[in-house]
Amino acid sequence: MEILDVHKLLDLSGKTAIVTGGAAGIGLGIVKRLAEAGANVVIADHDKEEAERVVTSSKFKLKSIATDVSSEGNVKNLVKETVETFGSIDILVNNAGIFPIKTLDIMTEQDFERVININLKGVMLCTKYVAEQMIKQGKGGRIINVTSIDALHPSMVGLAIYDASKHGAWGFTKNVALELAPHKIWVNAIAPGGINTPGVQKMQAPSQNKKPDAGEKMSIADPMAGVPMHRMGEPDEIGKVALFLASDMSSYMTGSQIVVDGGYLLK
Repeated sequence: MEILDVHKLLDLSGKTAIVTGGAAGIGLGIVKRLAEAGANVVIADHDKEEAERVVTSSKFKLKSIATDVSSEGNVKNLVKETVETFGSIDILVNNAGIFPIKTLDIMTEQDFERVININLKGVMLCTKYVAEQMIKQGKGGRIINVTSIDALHPSMVGLAIYDASKHGAWGFTKNVALELAPHKIWVNAIAPGGINTPGVQKMQAPSQNKKPDAGEKMSIADPMAGVPMHRMGEPDEIGKVALFLASDMSSYMTGSQIVVDGGYLLK
């Protein structure tokens, strides 16, 4: 096996990556690191305006494609447009996800379906159609699923649906890693803890004009409680781990999940 120089290990020049939910938060942190390493990056996000703002303000080679990851038609179009623009797909980061706080007493069937459709069905659809393209290309690939520490242990009451979706994503990661290994497609996961994203900030500061209902009265009052590092993580700290998994730095890894939580699960 060739031993690559350090600077080549992280070089993604000539490769194309798709990052779902890449317009903000963790997804944007991942987009920036993959692009910095030389990859062409497609931001697949439902927020078309924000995704386009990222593209136009960047010095890197980015493209935005408005995508609802829970829609099979949208995902097929995402793959088609990406290949038409850049010629191939080498890296997929399944990052898109939502985390509404709903306790059982107010949880509805619609709540359950919405979270599962985006957080789990979306992972399945993107993996299925991107993997088909990677197999057709015949040169392997990397698939990275952003799960959560909630895939291993619940973090708070009210996230039962979210936790179910993330346990599912972790199980899906492991099984698909077995299936795709013969095609040299490595499938791994990142399990973030508390990360300082716009979504988390919104949970910490509920609107003063809206009275929360029974299932929304909880918030992340002290996101640093129990974190040995005494701080929240930043999106770039997930971006750096995604770059590791997308590069030759992780050449002998598949079916693994990297926990990035400042030590939170140690408690």
